[in-house]
Amino acid sequence: MSDADIHATINALVDEEHQLRGSSDHTIEQRTRLHDIEVALDQAWDLLRRREAAREAGKNPDEVEARPASQVESYLQ
Repeated sequence: MSDADIHATINALVDEEHQLRGSSDHTIEQRTRLHDIEVALDQAWDLLRRREAAREAGKNPDEVEARPASQVESYLQ
C-alpha cells in the first residue's frame, strides 16, 4: 500500500465519520462503526508515520506493516 493509498483510505474514513456524526441519533451499529473508524484512522496515521520514519532511516517503507489495533489504541496521546 502506497502513501497515496493510505491517504485515500484516511480521506474516505474521515468522510464516513463526518457523515455518521452528522446524524442526531446514533444506533448501536452507528456507534460501533464510529469506534471502528476511529481505530482504523489511528492505524492509518501510525502506518504513515512509521513509513516516513523508515524512509528517513534509509529503509524500505513498503516493508512496514500496520500495527494491530490493540497496540495502536494503547498509545498515549
